[in-house]
Amino acid sequence: MTTPPTRTGRGRPPRLDPVRTIETALALLDEGGLDALTMRRLADAMGVQAGALYRYFATKEDLLTAMAERILAQVSAPTAEEGGSADWSARLSALARSLRLALLAHRDGARVFAGTHSTGPNTLNLADSGIGILRGAGFDDADAARALLAVVHYTVGHTLEEQAALSPAGEAPAAPEVLREAVTAAGTYPHLTATLPILTSQDHADRFEFGLGLLTRGLLTRA
Repeated sequence: MTTPPTRTGRGRPPRLDPVRTIETALALLDEGGLDALTMRRLADAMGVQAGALYRYFATKEDLLTAMAERILAQVSAPTAEEGGSADWSARLSALARSLRLALLAHRDGARVFAGTHSTGPNTLNLADSGIGILRGAGFDDADAARALLAVVHYTVGHTLEEQAALSPAGEAPAAPEVLREAVTAAGTYPHLTATLPILTSQDHADRFEFGLGLLTRGLLTRA
């Protein structure tokens, strides 16, 4: 947990700034998850009154949007050389992988990002890079935009499920063992039984790559 800052001369609270506020909020997110992150708890961690936070963030949604923008600072858009290939699909896949890793870097990172509408430079760079890759591959403007949305939505949705499965014990929904026991006990679901090793696998990276491959191969038909 972030250590509350010390007070300055004459007992005055330290000067707030949005950067330190976001960093503290992310530290609290990693410590307790999104459900435990409140404006009051954030204010306590910073050693200020809760009302002081509203100077920069009028609502918690505004705070989450700023946090999402900060999370995306870790996303990198590889060039053809950095991606190891001039193939546009390899570069688009690398961008999706980078987004997934950025979201995974913080507890509930995908939940923070989902539904926000940041127009900060990190978010805009991600979108512009992805659309640039697709336009450079020959997609028209409409298809480039739709294709990027499909890849981003897939990545965020997959990571939401991944982070839910990785939640601390007692917080996660049904564990793989619960599914395995239900299917085995019923004995009437032959197709589920045959695929249980995959359905209960915790190799999230493998699942992600499979779906990403389907997406990019599908997009190849429109390139």
